[in-house]
Amino acid sequence: MPAHSSASRRTVLRGAAAAPVAGLGLAACSAPGGSGSAAATPTAPVDLGAESEVVNGGAQLYQDHNVVVSRDRNGTLRAYSTICTHGGCPINKLRGTTLVCPCHGSEFDAVTGKVVQAPATEPLGELKVKAANGRIIAGPAT
Repeated sequence: MPAHSSASRRTVLRGAAAAPVAGLGLAACSAPGGSGSAAATPTAPVDLGAESEVVNGGAQLYQDHNVVVSRDRNGTLRAYSTICTHGGCPINKLRGTTLVCPCHGSEFDAVTGKVVQAPATEPLGELKVKAANGRIIAGPAT
């Protein structure tokens, strides 16, 4: 068999073997259930829960809305989208005040939204947040 034919076959076989592996990255970064709606942060104000759920110096993750709310030591509330700025994955883990992305391990400070561990390089998107009648209300930034 000619060398050219063997090289072409080898190239085709390598490509076929790599294709399923390449798809794993996409699957890892899609929303749970594979719906592909990972970028779903609130498009209108939402009631997240009782104001007492977020203590001074702490944070609370609201996975159903892809939002984290934190309160600094002075009592000021801040809210951020929990869609990772690296791969678009919904972040589902809060360790103290550190958000951990399940896809590639990026970490973000829930109080500032800043990246504390790569591969992400951009901070989380900030959302408007307020306390009203003992409830936390968050929504898109204006």
